[in-house]
Amino acid sequence: MTLLIAGCAEGRLYPVRGPLSTESPLPVLNAKMSAGTHSGNITATLAGGEKGTGRWQWAKPESPSAEKSDGATSESMASVWDAVYGQTFYVAHVLGKLMARAEVNGDGGTHLQMEMYRPVGEGGDVPVNFRGVARDNKGNIYKVMF
Repeated sequence: MTLLIAGCAEGRLYPVRGPLSTESPLPVLNAKMSAGTHSGNITATLAGGEKGTGRWQWAKPESPSAEKSDGATSESMASVWDAVYGQTFYVAHVLGKLMARAEVNGDGGTHLQMEMYRPVGEGGDVPVNFRGVARDNKGNIYKVMF
């Protein structure tokens, strides 16, 4: 399956666990994805105004036992999905779907991993209506909406 997307989309990352989730008011992070056929750029304004940049790309659906080249399994973000959307959400709604994955590196040392998918029937050919999750190297887990 090949998806063609054009333009760019703006999204939000909402902290649901970790140090940022205890702040009041809750900090909402902004992100922007540029579109391409199979990948594109992603930028984000992280906590404290840190600027992050990276790439996103479509990834083929994986089986529960699929292993990536770095040795991590496709389940490596499963607990993050379940933490954000509820117990067994990953297996029931995400596993086996075409996924957009991104890595964002901040200029202050923050590293952010993101996974997103579009529920069936939503969004057409643009990067909108994505449901996703992210985690950073500072103990935060985020709900991602584009």
